[in-house]
Amino acid sequence: MQALQSSSLLRPSPLNPLLKSSPNLPTNAKPSSTSTPKRTLPFISASAPKRESDPKKRVVITGMGLVSVFGNEVDAYYDKLLAGESGIRLIDRFDASKFPTRFAGQIRGFNSQGYIDGKNDRRLDDCLRYCIVAGKKALEDADLGGDRLGKIDKERAGVLVGTGMGGLTVFSDGVQALIERGYRKITPFFIPYAITNMGSAVLAIELGFMGPNYSISTACATSNYCFYAAANHIRRGEADLMIAGGTEAAIIPIGLGGFVACRALSQRNDDPQTASRPWDKERDGFVMGEGSGVLVLESLEHAMKRGAPIIAEYLGGAVNCDAYHMTDPRADGLGVSSCIERSLEDAGVSPEEVNYINAHATSTPAGDVAEVNAIKKVFKNTSEIKMNSTKSMIGHCLGAAGGLEAIASVKAINTGWLHPTINQFNLEPSVEFDTVANKKQQHEVNVAISNSFGFGGHNSVVVFSGFKP
Repeated sequence: MQALQSSSLLRPSPLNPLLKSSPNLPTNAKPSSTSTPKRTLPFISASAPKRESDPKKRVVITGMGLVSVFGNEVDAYYDKLLAGESGIRLIDRFDASKFPTRFAGQIRGFNSQGYIDGKNDRRLDDCLRYCIVAGKKALEDADLGGDRLGKIDKERAGVLVGTGMGGLTVFSDGVQALIERGYRKITPFFIPYAITNMGSAVLAIELGFMGPNYSISTACATSNYCFYAAANHIRRGEADLMIAGGTEAAIIPIGLGGFVACRALSQRNDDPQTASRPWDKERDGFVMGEGSGVLVLESLEHAMKRGAPIIAEYLGGAVNCDAYHMTDPRADGLGVSSCIERSLEDAGVSPEEVNYINAHATSTPAGDVAEVNAIKKVFKNTSEIKMNSTKSMIGHCLGAAGGLEAIASVKAINTGWLHPTINQFNLEPSVEFDTVANKKQQHEVNVAISNSFGFGGHNSVVVFSGFKP
């Protein structure tokens, strides 16, 4: 979410004064619904750094689950992305007619039946509901649904699902109750459902997972921070399995109003579906989204012992801070470029091996170009790299963005198809990447990175590849 608007815009930010599966899958690798094209990978001139080989420390992805503007099924979600469909519509959850921005990637028709009991479903904030459903669906995808969950050691299974905003609806309702009717009318669930750690907590309570459990809140970098921390718990031998990702439900009046006040949002109310247009010259801000995206991460040793369906491999990651400004990126791109370099070092990957980037790319005037400039510092030859933006179709899902984009990245690895970046009408000339403009492309992904950056200067990068024994 980093970088609101360029200082040259007519609506300057009031915050500016604060400036200080791949081919040849193994027998237990999960098959893809779409066949992978057989293509020859570009020649890699540099020798690759040494990757992790210890099966206790190699981290694999065995399940994926989500709640999105395109529904709750991973394959359907990716099919919509491949088709270039926009999930952005006018908001109808509340009366947004008096807001300067009146559209978002709002989830409609969400159904938690079979995943949350009726009583809790009525009480829980959507942030928690999305987390529980996505988490349980990820476990089903990992062949750990129902009674199969009893086959693992729950004391060595943890949950790390973060959120940037927490239970914002419960918080907003509680404040309104206090002002209008007094403190006695505040629900006893106000604090528990509003705090950011409760998503991980309620999911663990539902599942009986007694391993590492907490949340990370680093604005729009949250999900990647959670993947990085969860994988390191596995690498250090503290857990065999972790559910990790992000959840967010901030499309309510106070959430929309807050980002409007930051001058962060597009105001293209006459054509919402073209409002999120990363790298396009006419971009005017990001579009709010919501949902949850989580991965089941396991040590390779644990996954092999239980015959888990291995989808892809988490190779490594990195996190750092710009230490520059609350919302704007560093002009020199140092924070982002060093984060990418550290993630590749952690993954044992050379820059020449990377040929796909799922970019942060929020459609903000300053942020999009700053990210590209930082990427160019790391990747000297961009001719073989494809780069796209999931946010062009689902909006910016804040703390859940990295989770939903990680799933898109893994699906790209497994299917050999990259979803388009839609609304590419007039590309910034400095981009100099193939942004998969407006139409899906076949591309055999060797190594993928997924970038997420957040208010506060939080940078995070995670690295994925197809699984090879």
